[in-house]
Amino acid sequence: MVEHEVEIEVDDVKFSATVALPQSEGKFPGVLLIPGSGQVDRNENAPGYSINVFKEIAHSLAENGIASLRYDKRGVGKSGGDYWSTGFYDNIADVSSVLSYFKNYASVNPVRIFLLGHSEGAIIASRLAGSGSDVAGIILLAGSCQRGEDLLKWQSRQIVQGLTGFNTWLVKTFRIDVARVQQKQIDKIKKSTKDWFRIQLVARINAKWMREFLDYNPADDFPAIKCPILAITGSKDIQVDPADLKKMAELVKSDFESHELPDITHMLRSDKGKPSLSTYKKQISVPMDAQILSLILDWLKKRI
Repeated sequence: MVEHEVEIEVDDVKFSATVALPQSEGKFPGVLLIPGSGQVDRNENAPGYSINVFKEIAHSLAENGIASLRYDKRGVGKSGGDYWSTGFYDNIADVSSVLSYFKNYASVNPVRIFLLGHSEGAIIASRLAGSGSDVAGIILLAGSCQRGEDLLKWQSRQIVQGLTGFNTWLVKTFRIDVARVQQKQIDKIKKSTKDWFRIQLVARINAKWMREFLDYNPADDFPAIKCPILAITGSKDIQVDPADLKKMAELVKSDFESHELPDITHMLRSDKGKPSLSTYKKQISVPMDAQILSLILDWLKKRI
């Protein structure tokens, strides 16, 4: 395997990326890796969370004769631009530009390029495929099939159920209505016009991204997708609803394969315990679950 650092210029912003290639020479099938929400880099690492999912996937692909490109999002890592003024639709446009670059890469077969997205990246992959982007297929890891606002409310309910220790005591003792608090924040975001603002003078929130994401429904895209789809979600994912796999199957008219993997979380790791955000740091201390890589490789090999 060989890796090349590249720069991709999009509207005067330089994106930093890594192209991973098999050791041999040729025109390889390729996979563009699209990261999830937040300030995550090309490997899906965020401050305090070294997830390294995309590095693992890229290396596994290269070892099996498949090229890949992974990139730092706008305003993240080594990429230029401002993360805090970047909206959901800006992210989609950026991926479209990166895809164009990848199709023209010398070692890649432009008619054998697939999109692989995790979380928000999966939503972007389905959006691009649904709006007519010419790709050979899409792979959705923890994808969604419901409006952004509904998804965030579903997330909130799952997270509350997974609270432990002091947090549980806090919610019960002070009778905190989490749903009501969340709705107030959502209403504030919808009414705002700023790109970003602070909540309680501490947490900084990308309001532009949130406004666009809250109103967006990926279910509208699935009927228009013409390429093959592989969708994988863990049964213990508390950030996207595993039941959305069935919704996708009902809407999709193209070749569709889905897997709800027992005990797999949003971190793409196995966790036998109660689903909870509190276990994420422990989960990422081990590699991503091997069965996910196997499913991706098996699906790709049938189509390349």
